[in-house]
Amino acid sequence: MQLDDIVAAVRAAHDRHTPLRIRGAGSKDFYGGLLAGDVLDVSGHRGIVAYEPTELYLTAKCGTPLADIEAALAEKNQMLAFEPPRFGGATLGGCIAAGLSGPRRQQAGAARDFVLGVRLVDGTGQVLDFGGQVMKNVAGYDVSRLLAGSLGTLGVLAEVTLKVLPKPVAEATQVFELDEHDAVARLNAWGGRPLPISASFWHDGRLWLRLSGAGAAVEAAQRALGGEVAVDAGKLWESVREQTHPAFASPVLWRLALPSTAPDAGLGTPAAVEWGGALRWYAGEQDAARGAAARLGGHAVLYRAPESLRCREGAFTALSPALLALHRRLKKAFDPKGLLNPGRLYAEF
Repeated sequence: MQLDDIVAAVRAAHDRHTPLRIRGAGSKDFYGGLLAGDVLDVSGHRGIVAYEPTELYLTAKCGTPLADIEAALAEKNQMLAFEPPRFGGATLGGCIAAGLSGPRRQQAGAARDFVLGVRLVDGTGQVLDFGGQVMKNVAGYDVSRLLAGSLGTLGVLAEVTLKVLPKPVAEATQVFELDEHDAVARLNAWGGRPLPISASFWHDGRLWLRLSGAGAAVEAAQRALGGEVAVDAGKLWESVREQTHPAFASPVLWRLALPSTAPDAGLGTPAAVEWGGALRWYAGEQDAARGAAARLGGHAVLYRAPESLRCREGAFTALSPALLALHRRLKKAFDPKGLLNPGRLYAEF
């Protein structure tokens, strides 16, 4: 599949006023609003376009599997530092469109922080280029990062350029027996110290803490923090990243992004806590989730749920009138007829 094929498909849909549902591997069909429109399968538009290990950037087409990208990076001992979930076959385009990050987001930053540039096919079939291959090329409005998390509502991400980083020299994981409140308190206390913490995960009375960096720094942190050394920790972090851990097993799952110091949300015991206390997962229907998150200075996402509940609740917190007006103007600028992934981000567009 070539870029011209994507352009032709979008232009044809634009001329016929036909809504399109952009799809790579479909690994995140559960996420966001309801799926609508004719499927535009971009999985065939794949391949690494450029990779410069010494310059720490990689450019690939939207249908390129993350597994292929990570294999190429591993040969140079490099990585996607935000640890995006693969979910069994995720593509680069879907990864950035969804904007999801894994356990290392606590230390490295979010998916959007690693986007240097994009090639976008807008809702009229026009090819647009934003950003570049190094941070200093980003000037004016940072549209490249705006597209991260937009769920394909502003255009088809034909190519993406990402910043990559070297893998840490050493890693170790410590385990602590703590309840939720003590775990969050400890995480906040540790967060104020110069410790090489790259990930944290609390579930069912146990807190796992991953340390990454120079060997001496990791060893010193282990001595300072105590706890038990986790056995086979790689499998644990893989299960957290891919959400195959039992903490994520519920068919209804809420994701609350909060200040790390936020107190109990009043929604019962979380299924899991990540990112130093800033990401908290709750299982089951939670009628008070959005209100609790807003009260604590964060926001709630109905991350996974049956279609009937997603239809009733909406995946994301409703926008204020001012923000809704801004989103509508952006949608109008990039997709004038509102044909790309309609309703996937918000029902209003």
